[in-house]
Amino acid sequence: MLLERVSETAQVAEALRDAAAGRSAQILLTGPLGIGRSALLQELPGYAGQEVYVLRAGAAPMEQDFAFGVVRQLFDSLLAVAPAEDRERWLRDAGSARLVFADDALPDEESPDCACEAVLHDLRSLLARVSADAPLLILLDDLHWADTSSLRWLAYLGKRLNGLRVVLVCTVRDGDPRAQDPLVREVVDSSTLVLRPQPLSPAAVRTMVRLKFGEPGEEEFVRACHEISAGNPVFLLAVLVGLAVGGHRPTADRAQAARSLRPRQLRERLANSLRAQSTPVRDLAAAIATLGEHGDPVLIARLAGLDEIGTEQALRGLHQLGLLADAGEPRFVHRVVQDAVESSMTVAQRQYWHESAATRLYQAGRPAEQVAAQLMAVATSSMPWSAAVLRTAADTAVRRGAPDVAARYLRRALLDSSEQGEDRARLLIDLATAERSFDTSACERHISQAIPLLSTARDRAAAALRIFPGFLGTLPPSAVDLLRRAAEELGCPDQLRGSARDVGLRLEARLRHSAREDAAELADAVERLRRLGEEPAVCSGAERELLAVLLNAATLSAGVPAAEVARHANRILEREPATSARSRSVLPLLALGFLGADSLRTLCSWHATEEQTRRHSGAAVDALVHAERALVFVGLGRLAPAREHVESAFDLGPADWQEAGDIATAALCAVALEVRDPMFTERVLCHLGRHQPAGLISTGLRRLLEGAAQAQRGHWSDALDTVLAGGRTFEAAGWHNSLLFPWRPWAIGLYRRLGDTRSALVLAEEEHGRATAWGAPAAVGRALRLHGALLSGEPGTALLREAVEVLRGSANELELARTLRALGRRLGDGGQAQAVLREAAVLARACAAPWRTERGAPAGEEAPGAPGGAAPEALLTPTESRVAALVTRGLTNQEIAGELGVSSRAVEKHLTNSYRKLGTPGRREFVALWKGSDPAVV
Repeated sequence: MLLERVSETAQVAEALRDAAAGRSAQILLTGPLGIGRSALLQELPGYAGQEVYVLRAGAAPMEQDFAFGVVRQLFDSLLAVAPAEDRERWLRDAGSARLVFADDALPDEESPDCACEAVLHDLRSLLARVSADAPLLILLDDLHWADTSSLRWLAYLGKRLNGLRVVLVCTVRDGDPRAQDPLVREVVDSSTLVLRPQPLSPAAVRTMVRLKFGEPGEEEFVRACHEISAGNPVFLLAVLVGLAVGGHRPTADRAQAARSLRPRQLRERLANSLRAQSTPVRDLAAAIATLGEHGDPVLIARLAGLDEIGTEQALRGLHQLGLLADAGEPRFVHRVVQDAVESSMTVAQRQYWHESAATRLYQAGRPAEQVAAQLMAVATSSMPWSAAVLRTAADTAVRRGAPDVAARYLRRALLDSSEQGEDRARLLIDLATAERSFDTSACERHISQAIPLLSTARDRAAAALRIFPGFLGTLPPSAVDLLRRAAEELGCPDQLRGSARDVGLRLEARLRHSAREDAAELADAVERLRRLGEEPAVCSGAERELLAVLLNAATLSAGVPAAEVARHANRILEREPATSARSRSVLPLLALGFLGADSLRTLCSWHATEEQTRRHSGAAVDALVHAERALVFVGLGRLAPAREHVESAFDLGPADWQEAGDIATAALCAVALEVRDPMFTERVLCHLGRHQPAGLISTGLRRLLEGAAQAQRGHWSDALDTVLAGGRTFEAAGWHNSLLFPWRPWAIGLYRRLGDTRSALVLAEEEHGRATAWGAPAAVGRALRLHGALLSGEPGTALLREAVEVLRGSANELELARTLRALGRRLGDGGQAQAVLREAAVLARACAAPWRTERGAPAGEEAPGAPGGAAPEALLTPTESRVAALVTRGLTNQEIAGELGVSSRAVEKHLTNSYRKLGTPGRREFVALWKGSDPAVV
């Protein structure tokens, strides 16, 4: 189907009408590559509007040595379909023209002029006899590739069209070198009409999209197709076919796919066209392709070795071919043109062009990354400055947040560099530094290679510190061994001075952190913290790093009072800039410390300052930032924003999660344990199964969360076994902080749910003792509430009152709401109870607590919520909800059946489904849940 070619077809039809009246015409159809000349030529007979004889021929580069090859095609196309009597009549007096249709004896370039002239004359005479019967439409595609003998006849014919009834239509591609041949120019100059098809409009592109995909294209998709093809039909068709084959639909979200597609078939066609161009045109195209977006016209011309006039001529040639976006601007119309240029080069040519481009860019003082891009495109470089440029480019890449690109530059610099000894060691260290955020094993390997090349223990130790610190995860044993050997060689930090002391302190910090899962090492770290005194030094980054690691050990083990941990953590945070590199610093460890110590005000202020800095710099919020903020909101008891941050982090991909490590795992589990949404819990467990980092935090918390999931499904006994197994894991490592690892509260609730009050009471007393020793208000208040809930009468009420007073000094409003709720229920129906319950309700709403979904006490205060955190009635069908309402009124199954007009068996079925959906084992618990009360006190 021809689109937007009405003017061209109408002019050819008019020329044929004139030819029927004896006024012949010669029409030139021209334009750049892919504009649709051949397609238009193919369809012209359909627009003739009268009976005509059609002669067709297509010239080709490989057939230029066949004399009269195009002429023979023209007449063969006519004679092959003409009736036998017409064919005999036309050829009866053809004279020397018969030689054109014979297999030999055809005049060639060596024949006398008179012989050739006779053939040309007799061919025109043959044409005249044929046109006497009907007008002739002669269609010749790619005139510029025709053989010389045929060109001579066409030039001869063009000057002798009078008296014939002929319309000769020839196509010539703009920019083809053969178009400048004198004989081709002679034929072109004889044209009476020149037609130049224009690029397709957006409306035509929209039609082509609909025809190719069988459905209308969305506006954004159509706009993208028009932009990347510039309306060129061949470019457009190649893109549409590629998208259709790839299974894409013409929707807005596929617009980027259309812009990025580089069709292979189109690339090969363009490459063939480029090979036929003159040397200046090919050189300019190669220069444009090599420099890409970094090339300006002057630099491109110098690289191509062209002067101003030569550059203008070459640019004109490329533009005539349709390969440039704008005339005079060295920019390709589509990325596939650059692919075609590159594919038309040999390996040696590509090496030459990229080396030359690197040299030109280096001499022009261009940015190092521009020069490095050229160096990376060659196998090896002999330039003495290449290694230095690559190192500079790597430094730039690191600063802009692209360590993987920096590592590529530095690996190449190692190949190009002849440096040995300490210079090579520095290069290896730079490479390891770039790799540590995405390839820790390669980082460790290159540090191991660099250390033997360094001359001093201090330098070797500093090199070892370039290994990813592992504060958010677990270092491999080989990395720990490397750090340990460096620390032993360097000596005790307390006996060192200056930078060596800082290096020693950092080594100690990382070794102690790597041993945090060993109970003896953890206790030794706590003892080291005590030896630092009341005011440990925090002036240098190394001192703050060691102190943060020791505070983390104290937090995990609850080995020193929470107030002391919070005080020291505040001193560190006061001196840490809000723009510190989070994943490579100890700052995330402080978040755990503040959460475990129930002291979050300073951290909230620091996060607010960091957020302002981030907005000004335009930096993205990564998974680690979301995880820290989720932990803060969990510590405040604000479940909605905590879950929102976790959900945002879910969308960032596995690479971000891997970098966030233990902090992300702690945030996920903490939010899931508090929200108590079974679907969310399963999602978190699934995520941890795919991306779980190694380490006790991940394995222990995941086991605890699995127990919570079992409890949410009503499998109380299995849940208790799983929670206790997780607790034993934490206890074996010496991790006793119940705010971070709340296995005892969950086990207490599960014991209570199973009716084992004695075991629950033993754990509650143990929890109370541990919490009191640690001193965090949230931990103490929760322990008092759990203990009080297990005691009846005034002793239990007194503990609940004490818990409320303690929790009023806590940042955790959700824990206070739970305790107020428990106290209000214990107080009964009086005014004091109602006031306490109202306060609990206000806090619960602010914290988004799922009160209506609680049943029992698997966590010591209330059982896991109904699926989705919704009210029970939201999970039941309308009929099940009506049955539930009647059950809570005290009606029997038979009475309910009579009320609803159904059978007792149907009522039993509805109740069974309701028990299963809400996880209640029987009628009593179901009624308690539906009324929003605790079965233990109903």
